[in-house]
Amino acid sequence: MPAENQPQVPLPPIAQPPTRGPKRRVPAGWICAVVVAALLALFAFQANSCVRAFAFDGGEVHEPNSIAVINLSGSIAYDGSACSPEGIKRLLDQAEADDNIKGVVLRVNSGGGTATAGEEMAAYVRDFSKPITVSSASLNASAAYEISSQADYIYVAHTTDIGSIGTVMQTIDYSGLLDLLGIKVDNIASAESKDSTYGSRPLTDEERAYYQDQIDQVNRVFVQNVAQGRGMTIDAVDALATGLTFTGDEAVENGLADAVGSREDAVKKAAELAGVGDNYHTTTLALPDDSLADMLGLSSSTHQSDGALALAAAIKELTRNDGTAD
Repeated sequence: MPAENQPQVPLPPIAQPPTRGPKRRVPAGWICAVVVAALLALFAFQANSCVRAFAFDGGEVHEPNSIAVINLSGSIAYDGSACSPEGIKRLLDQAEADDNIKGVVLRVNSGGGTATAGEEMAAYVRDFSKPITVSSASLNASAAYEISSQADYIYVAHTTDIGSIGTVMQTIDYSGLLDLLGIKVDNIASAESKDSTYGSRPLTDEERAYYQDQIDQVNRVFVQNVAQGRGMTIDAVDALATGLTFTGDEAVENGLADAVGSREDAVKKAAELAGVGDNYHTTTLALPDDSLADMLGLSSSTHQSDGALALAAAIKELTRNDGTAD
């Protein structure tokens, strides 16, 4: 049938969506005021939690007769963490300046790292005026042990790997592989030995002797620090400077550690050395986290408070749609 002869059925009217007024832009100052108020309320709620009343200026409020635990976990390096000279000095300075903190425990779980960083950190621990003890976890070796050796008392577990007094420098000679691949490397240097550690050629006998002397000098500082910190002779430490670790039990026997004990034992010993007996509190000193979400525990905590969850929801609501609200 031709289309023009088909019966025409009227279409129902198309429903129009309800009109909405323009979006109301929430003033930025009002958002900031709400967020700040929520932060203050949240921090007040968490004042007695593990963060111990974190303040915006980075300070903390500690109870009287506190023993502070500083965790050294990871490589000793110049990375700004607690395992760096800058990091540990910042934490020790905080403990030094706080009259409520009577002593410090270093909770160490590290296989060492950069020799110079270890030397600097050992000096900071040695110069710390309050009692300081060490609780060794699974590993307390090399530069980490050099730092630990300056403490007043060292605890280990029976199965702790501790010691590894020694220094190493590694160069890799890729010249055989380069020859196999047909690769020719031309080093243009200002002096014959400037390219000695680039790996494109073997070390000469003179270069090997030179680097060996450097390693011996660096290791001498390590041995001297351990001897001074542990009250041992240079010869006694030299005999133990095999580069190998000892078990916790062996370290107690040979003088590199004082006793087998737990983290709690190290805290109790620091309190004893500080003269506060059993009347002490334990706190943790850590460098501030630059992440606001992590600081509030909004993204990673499995035990979020109602205040933290509400704050997260409020911030999300206030900032969605480019800062506008319906």
